[in-house]
Amino acid sequence: MVLDQAPAPAAPSRPRRHAEAWALRGLLAAALLTLVVIILLPLVSLLAQSVLDGQGRFVGAAHFSAYFATGRWSALANSVSLSALSAVICVALAYGYAWALTHTALPAKGLWRGLALLPLLAPSLLAAIGLVYAFGNQGLLKGAMQAIGIESIYGPAGIVAGSVLWTFPHALLILVTTLSTSDARLIEAARCLGADGWRVFRTVTLPASRYGLLISLVVVFVLVLTDFGVPKVVGGQTAMLATDIYKEVVGQQRLDRGAVVALLLLIPALGAFVLEQRLRARQRAVLSLRAVPHQPRPQAAVDLPALLYCALVATALVGVFGIAVYASFAQYWPYQLTPTLSHYQFDMSDGGGWASYGNSLRMAGWTALVGTVLSFLLAWLVDKPRDLRAARGVLNALATLPMAVPGLALGLGYILFFNAPWNPLRGWYGGLGILVLCTVAHYYSVAHLTQLGALRQLDPEYERVAESLGLPFWRHLWRVHLPIAVPTLVQVAGYFFVSALTTVSAVVFLYSPDTTLAAIAVLAMDDAGDTAPAAAMATLLFVTAAAGRGVIGVIGHLLVQRTQRWRAR
Repeated sequence: MVLDQAPAPAAPSRPRRHAEAWALRGLLAAALLTLVVIILLPLVSLLAQSVLDGQGRFVGAAHFSAYFATGRWSALANSVSLSALSAVICVALAYGYAWALTHTALPAKGLWRGLALLPLLAPSLLAAIGLVYAFGNQGLLKGAMQAIGIESIYGPAGIVAGSVLWTFPHALLILVTTLSTSDARLIEAARCLGADGWRVFRTVTLPASRYGLLISLVVVFVLVLTDFGVPKVVGGQTAMLATDIYKEVVGQQRLDRGAVVALLLLIPALGAFVLEQRLRARQRAVLSLRAVPHQPRPQAAVDLPALLYCALVATALVGVFGIAVYASFAQYWPYQLTPTLSHYQFDMSDGGGWASYGNSLRMAGWTALVGTVLSFLLAWLVDKPRDLRAARGVLNALATLPMAVPGLALGLGYILFFNAPWNPLRGWYGGLGILVLCTVAHYYSVAHLTQLGALRQLDPEYERVAESLGLPFWRHLWRVHLPIAVPTLVQVAGYFFVSALTTVSAVVFLYSPDTTLAAIAVLAMDDAGDTAPAAAMATLLFVTAAAGRGVIGVIGHLLVQRTQRWRAR
């Protein structure tokens, strides 16, 4: 008896393969055009503005010479030196915290980690406002600050302290990841040779984490260098590049000078980005496939100091942010501390009132949607098609470029490009759409790399099987790649949502009276002397970011339960 065999699937016909190839080319061309418009052309416009005069004539370095002739070298020197000092202090504190989380039997590690990561949900402005309430002219701890020789929080001390507070979780995440990969075999071998705990740390743990240390130093340096919120609130008369851009563009309407400062800010940021990429490549090269994760053993002599250290650092972090939150409810700080909701009547203060909060919610929602969809599709185009390698390489380079571009520089580039008379997209200027585009572009690189990493976990054999079955690429994308990427899509959506809510630098030049954002309202209130309403709005942003992440997490959990059942089989 001969059994009937199922016919083999027919290979796709030549016209169909031809149509699919052209569809892929069209998608790739559209992706390249999108990134050119939202990333490359604004930066080109910024560069052009710095070397052209008002009539479009080339003037070379004239604008740079005019800027430095006014004695602005101090802004560059302060920005670099204070960013470097902040990075050293922040990374040193974060390294001890990360070591305690990964190399000791610390109780309630989840709690300590969660407390340290809370600043991720708040704008940097909230840390600066907290410092004002704690150490400002009417601060609760002003006497203690002066006792250690610091006369005023307004200046370099405030910039460093505020920068360390809001960048701490960024350094911690990098260092926890680095220290979690410590090879237990090396630690055990050192102990067997008679090395004590301090010597094991010096000869094994610290050298193995050197690249993570350097990467975190670079990341924090760039974050502080390009931050606008902290120096604006507690910088006082200290000249910084970030605040100089704001003064030149908003205060004096000098776009050429603003472009000069933006490029000065871009150069060290770009250099730090290149250095960070090289360090990451070396870090990957030293990881061993045979490494055994380190499992710390309880040691009271080590665990107790680690617990005290984490409690001290967490108290400082939560305390400064907590003071700002409590002050937003206090009737009149620091004399009348009776709780009140009067500071949450935003329509009575400068900054756009409750409408600015509504604009922020809409902008954050659209940014999460547009950014997540765009980063997924473009990451798929970079990784999955096997043809057009050169074009996909260019697309990947454009997608990673924003990581090296400060938000202030990108925002100024958007003014110059989208407000140009010849630009057919000029009608977008001043609307909510341009705020969404700029925010997506500003935070795009992290989302792109995250999506790319998730897609590269899928075995290329899936693509070969799909081709042999004659499945068109869009069906394979919808039925295979998209369901597998759901957990990553949820993470990216949450990242975009929180970043859009708390961003200041990328959008400070782009809003109109109808599209004022809550983070910008915090700046306006603080400028007007309404510090308590500013703290209230920043607190509202913090709570909204936490709630938004929670809602996105619940939606993601439901989607994962529906699309990832096969993983449990």
